[in-house]
Amino acid sequence: MNNAYIVAAARTPVGKRGGGLASVHPADLAAHVLQELVQRSGIDAGLVDDVILGCLDNIGPQTGCIARTAWLAAGLPTHVPGVTIDRQCGSSQQAVHFAAQAVMSGTADFVVAGGVQNMSMVPMGTSQRAGAEMGLGDDPFRSSVGWTQRYGDRPVSQFHGAEAIAERWSISREEMEELALESHRRAVAAIDDGLFEEEIVPWGDLSTDEGPRRDSSLETMAGLRTLQPGGRLTAAVSSQISDAASAVLVAGERAVQEHSLQPLARVHHLSVVGSDPHLMLTGPIAATRRALERTGLSLEDIGVVEVNEAFASVVLAWARELDADMETVNVNGGAISLGHPIGASGTRLMTSMISEMRRRGSRFGLQVMCEGGGQANATVLELV
Repeated sequence: MNNAYIVAAARTPVGKRGGGLASVHPADLAAHVLQELVQRSGIDAGLVDDVILGCLDNIGPQTGCIARTAWLAAGLPTHVPGVTIDRQCGSSQQAVHFAAQAVMSGTADFVVAGGVQNMSMVPMGTSQRAGAEMGLGDDPFRSSVGWTQRYGDRPVSQFHGAEAIAERWSISREEMEELALESHRRAVAAIDDGLFEEEIVPWGDLSTDEGPRRDSSLETMAGLRTLQPGGRLTAAVSSQISDAASAVLVAGERAVQEHSLQPLARVHHLSVVGSDPHLMLTGPIAATRRALERTGLSLEDIGVVEVNEAFASVVLAWARELDADMETVNVNGGAISLGHPIGASGTRLMTSMISEMRRRGSRFGLQVMCEGGGQANATVLELV
């Protein structure tokens, strides 16, 4: 089987809700990254076999197969196709998996994998609300006979799942707030040290992630209302609503040799698992265990780990189950501080993980992400 390599990576800054990217058409946002990705790789854009982008809430400006629209909006060759996928929060990480599988099979040489989301312009859940307004129902789960026969009439949401995880693993509000504060501290330090500068493609005057808060404190967090009555979660321990685009270029072994490319990393392992759809966000635990079992690695062998901070409880439950050293996890902050532009988050994390692996000289990096419906992707990269 052929090896799959990541030969270029780029992302926009992550804009906060209503911030510097709020009015940018999602296709133009993604096009901006695609243009830079091609330039960084140095290849002829006409050699790309496919463009795979993750994007959720495909409505309004995010409809019409935005992967195809963005490629054309970037002025890139018409003959290159595109496809848009939805594996919820892990969509662009799954895009990398599909791209890697294509080049490993020998059916493609170059595949762009990435994602885009403008959550300011198209708020999360817009497509579901539009369906309700059309009389199609306002709950995609409990309106299904088969679903309710199997799972009953319990509400299904990421918020319920995150609360249930905090309760099951006895994670206190204070523990979650401490993790959130550390996320902001690490992100601010990374920005001040210029660690994201090489990976970011500025949009006009915006060249820095907008989410990290320098004035965050445990005292401020303690004064916030919980998301649910009697619950433990607040906005402070949850990922931020954000706008961004990100992408990587995946190349096969033959293409790397023929075009004398210098890869950033090799795809060492990729897998995806399902998990309880009501807890919804526990998948990273099983996904990590599978990745370690399949590769023969231990967490001690992995120098950089990215566990998406959808909620603080997700990361803390994962850490307890895996007995993880948090000094190697989300070392430059996570979605609580940097934001979570859902369709783009997978390759945003991967771009940052590759940069950190190269800085540290870490041979292996692991990325895991919880996803709607109770799923999780796991990707292990290896420096080359």
